[in-house]
Amino acid sequence: MQIDILTEKIAQLRLSKNPLLVAIDGRCGSGKTTLAKKLHNAFGGNLFHMDDFYLRPEQRTPERYAEPGGNVDYERFLEEVLTPVCEGNEFSFRPFDIKIWNLGESKHVSPEHINIIEGSYSLHPSLASLYDIKVFLDIDKDEQMKRIVKRNGKEHALDFRDRWIPLEELYFAAHNVHKICDFVWRTD
Repeated sequence: MQIDILTEKIAQLRLSKNPLLVAIDGRCGSGKTTLAKKLHNAFGGNLFHMDDFYLRPEQRTPERYAEPGGNVDYERFLEEVLTPVCEGNEFSFRPFDIKIWNLGESKHVSPEHINIIEGSYSLHPSLASLYDIKVFLDIDKDEQMKRIVKRNGKEHALDFRDRWIPLEELYFAAHNVHKICDFVWRTD
């Protein structure tokens, strides 16, 4: 199985790398969160979600959305999460809370040996060089929509189809994300 190869690689690298950073990027509905949870259950450590770094309302400009990968606050993720993780420091960050449409309550993070980062845009060019293992999950477009409808409902699935998927595709094409990955898997 593909996950066995990945878990073997993590087990091997954790002997020589501390902290060890694993990034899981890919198309929405491809199973990034599911894979991250499986790895987190197997190895423990910290688990970070790029969804916690949605752009705040004042950042949502046409210029920012035109930037491939610009619809996530990768600068804040680098400053508030990746840099302290790489330095082995304790830190806090405020995840974006969609219920209040702003930053939520602060989360405290302790240093851990293994750190898993999941979500679209986790392999943005400003972040990619910091990871030890890079995974890209791909999915057939029809299966992708079936999963999004099941997860988010039909009404929200249209928003994914018309807005979020095109932004992801722009990012994937502009930065050739799958080409920098150690593992590229189809999950359909």
